[in-house]
Amino acid sequence: MGLLLSVCIACIAFFVSQYIPLGAVTFAILFGMLVNTVFSVSKNPIFTKGITFAEKQILSLAIVLMGVELQFGVVSSLGFSLVFLVVSGVVITITTAIVMARFFSIPPKLALLLGIGNAICGSSAIAGTEKIIEADKKDVGVSIAIVNLLGVIGMFAVPFIGIYIVQYTDIQSGILTGNTLQAVGQAVAGGFSISEDAGEMATIVKMSRVLMLFPLILGLLLYSSFVSFSEKTKETAEKKQFHFPKIPFFIIGFIFFSLCASFQIFSEEIFQCIANGSRYALVLAMSAIGLKISFADITNSGFTVVLFGAFLFFVQIVWSAGVIYFFL
Repeated sequence: MGLLLSVCIACIAFFVSQYIPLGAVTFAILFGMLVNTVFSVSKNPIFTKGITFAEKQILSLAIVLMGVELQFGVVSSLGFSLVFLVVSGVVITITTAIVMARFFSIPPKLALLLGIGNAICGSSAIAGTEKIIEADKKDVGVSIAIVNLLGVIGMFAVPFIGIYIVQYTDIQSGILTGNTLQAVGQAVAGGFSISEDAGEMATIVKMSRVLMLFPLILGLLLYSSFVSFSEKTKETAEKKQFHFPKIPFFIIGFIFFSLCASFQIFSEEIFQCIANGSRYALVLAMSAIGLKISFADITNSGFTVVLFGAFLFFVQIVWSAGVIYFFL
């Protein structure tokens, strides 16, 4: 029953997203939270098994198929300055999240999820790393909701900042949009709202940011071989000696499909089907995650968490604008 409910919510999310440009992932989370808030399905044994299946197995499938979106050849279309912009933006955003978490009194894992979501590709990046850092499902849902909210606001705000506040050219504004907005759809929409050239540049820069998910995942896996992300095993982790980390199956699949896309092993039609499958699976999984949290979870997280996410987004915009001004 839980799986069927998740499918129904996912279908509604896809339908509504055709008329309101907030993205199916956003609606899946929101509708799932709404249903759980009203009916408390996460506590009903009739639904829990199916919800857990969608949340774990379907999410793993989505991550595996997501690899086709990461084509390593994208980097070859960028110059050194743009590569520096993309890499430094990701590093600065995630580092800021880790360093400033204590100042804002934000739990470390939630702060890291917000940093990753802002830095790379929103929901997909959070979904791709939450198992590695052993994040709490409520933190995952809260971070996805906040990152998507910021992305929707940024879709209108960042192009305005680029054109009217810092008075960049269309190309520069497209670069700023592509290097700051969280989801691919948001970056593309924001870029093309400026001009066609800006939209194309925003798309290229954004896909390069998405590509950063690959080294980030490897880095997190390497880090986990030294120190456990779980507080329960902290003492054990301090005594751990280095060993090559056991790579989860969904990461292997993710890398496989990424390499297939990079070397164009399959036809464009097949890759498009795989990409669509990833999108459908991700929205279904997000529906299940939404069904495990409620609006009270975000309320209990407090205004500080939303402020922290906005602060990371602000840092990302300021850093990107500065690099563009001096180097591009």
